[in-house]
Amino acid sequence: MKSYFTLSLIFFPVFGFAQDAKQEINNQVWLPFIKTFNERDSKAFMELHSKDLVRSSRDSKTVLNWTDYAQQMEKGDRRENEQKSKRELELRFTERIAQNDLAIDVGIYKTTYTTENKPPRSFYGRFHVALRKENGVWKILVDTDSSEGNTITEQDFLAAQPMQ
Repeated sequence: MKSYFTLSLIFFPVFGFAQDAKQEINNQVWLPFIKTFNERDSKAFMELHSKDLVRSSRDSKTVLNWTDYAQQMEKGDRRENEQKSKRELELRFTERIAQNDLAIDVGIYKTTYTTENKPPRSFYGRFHVALRKENGVWKILVDTDSSEGNTITEQDFLAAQPMQ
C-alpha cells in the first residue's frame, strides 16, 4: 500500500501537468489555428507561431522562416479568396508530449476544399509540430508536414485521436 501511495505522488502530478498543458495548447494554438486557417485570416494565423519559426512542407522540399511563411500564407489566402473556394481543416492526433514549456504534437490533418460547381476534395498529411511557451502563451516553433507520397488516407485520419 505504501509503495502505491508513493508512486501516485510521483506520477499523478506529471499526468496532471500534461493534461493541463494539452488543454492549454488546444485553447491557445489548435482551436484558433483551425479557425484562422479556415477563415483565411493569415495575420491571426501567424500570431500563433513563434517569431523563431521553422516551417517545412516536406512535399515541396522547402524550409521557411516566420517572414517567408507569412508571405506565403497571405499570397495563398488571397488566391483562394479570389477562387471563392471554401476550405475546412480538421486535426487528429497520434502523439502528444508536453513537459514544462515545450511540447510535441504529431497527427494527421484533413483539408477539404469546396469550389463552386465541383465536388469537395480532401487532402491528407501527417504533421509534426514542436511548441514552446513564450511569455506564458504556447506558440508553434517548428511545423513540418507531408502527404508521404499521397499515402495518408481517410483511414489514417480516422485511426488518430480527435482533439480532447
